[in-house]
Amino acid sequence: PFLPASSGAWSMYPALEDFFLYNGSGVMPGRTWVIAPDAASLERRWKALVAAPAAEKEALFHPHLRGGQVGDKHTKKIVTNALAGFDPRTASVADDGAACDPPVRYGFRSFDRQWIIPDSRVINQPNPELWAVRSEKQIFLTAPHDRSPTAGPALTFTALVPDLHHYHGRGGRAFPLWSDKYGIESNVRTKLLDLLVRKYSAPVMPEDMLAYIAALAAHPAFTARFQDDLSTPGLRIPLTADGKLFAEAAALGRTVIWLHTFGERMADEEFVEHAERPCGPPRLSSNRPLVPAGGTIPPDADTLAYDAAKHRLLVGTGFIENVPPAVWRYEVSGKQVLVQWFSYRRRDRERPIIGDRRQPSPLGAIQPEHWLPEYTTELLNLLNVLGWLVGLEPAQAALLERVCAAPTITAEELRAAGALSAEPEPWRIAESPAEPELFSL
Repeated sequence: PFLPASSGAWSMYPALEDFFLYNGSGVMPGRTWVIAPDAASLERRWKALVAAPAAEKEALFHPHLRGGQVGDKHTKKIVTNALAGFDPRTASVADDGAACDPPVRYGFRSFDRQWIIPDSRVINQPNPELWAVRSEKQIFLTAPHDRSPTAGPALTFTALVPDLHHYHGRGGRAFPLWSDKYGIESNVRTKLLDLLVRKYSAPVMPEDMLAYIAALAAHPAFTARFQDDLSTPGLRIPLTADGKLFAEAAALGRTVIWLHTFGERMADEEFVEHAERPCGPPRLSSNRPLVPAGGTIPPDADTLAYDAAKHRLLVGTGFIENVPPAVWRYEVSGKQVLVQWFSYRRRDRERPIIGDRRQPSPLGAIQPEHWLPEYTTELLNLLNVLGWLVGLEPAQAALLERVCAAPTITAEELRAAGALSAEPEPWRIAESPAEPELFSL
């Protein structure tokens, strides 16, 4: 059992925000039809929108209404600022007959990678900062903001630009690892890193700090241990004063981030023989989830259930073997990951209308009429990731206990040493950035 830490100890730990220069809201699309689990549906929805009679386009677009009038984005609005990395579309949506920008992968929810149309005309509040730093090196930490985690990992990670509701469907904040798209400028405070280098007498890179946070807080024991302290929203991270303990945590945290990002980040270098974290979707070394002969998921799969006796995930009349109960139950603060993931891919995706919320756009009904093979592939990826994370939980819990039992560096000590003092604005990507000399040959 994990007993709550004293309020005194918790209050002295640095806040999650203390480690970073910038954090912001994730993307707030403002309309559900611009996001889908498959890219082809988004292209079909766009075609239906631009081909619709002029009198119907606004209703299909589904603008926000303010006092009965259309709000931020609507079909006739000219939007000149394109998302970083994408060409501007000079026509309004109402006058645009061209194909949509190719959909890109999107961090929709924790452990749920979907697709989005990367067009600033159709996204209400895209948060340009996040798109500007999007790259193959970027990692986003997402965490709750105005409420506390109740169970599961206290924070999660994604390699993709995250949704406002990425953490568990109820808002939150996004913390990029890098302040630029090249992976040069750290969003982790450099003065903090410099202090730790002196304290530990060892190198401390931005990736090490992010991985340390992952090891300490991205597991259920953290949330359980500090549940009483979390009665007031706001995460705090115990920061060890022991350099060897920090290095041990950072090594473990790299595997955690590798799993959260489905093998797209923190992978071992390609030349490493027998890599523990190879590039590509993670796979358990034994008892991997698999679809056996006779378990093929049918095209009309529309239900998800679990057979605890046989460790089977039941998908329609098909099934997947080697799914432990802990994987089936895996949650992020009250959201059961597998159940939530499946709800966006089943044939019946209707959701109850709560309060005075309007009916969604009819465009959202444009979706596959059957279960896609790519859904099965991604479901197996997800089961491997969750299975591996469950296996890491005892090591993370034990490490957390050791960190909390040993001397830690308090927030006050960091402030007194100047590690949390203001730093110059991090370098941002301009619309046409010059390549840094670092990349010159």
